[in-house]
Amino acid sequence: MRKILREFDDVKKRITELRGQSVLMNINRGRKKIDTINATIKDIYPSVFTIKTQDEKLQTFSYFDVLCGDVELII
Repeated sequence: MRKILREFDDVKKRITELRGQSVLMNINRGRKKIDTINATIKDIYPSVFTIKTQDEKLQTFSYFDVLCGDVELII
């Protein structure tokens, strides 16, 4: 079972504050596969946010990915 680290509104507020900034992300892809990427938080939506990687690809994550610890944002 995964631990919930913070409240949903706190995570959403923090990610909203980081919009447009470059962050380092650790992404747990499952089966002990962890990707580390440098990206910029691009858009904020009610239940997801998008990032743009250095090679200009867009990826989408939910705030619950951050809550569960699957995605870690490092400033």
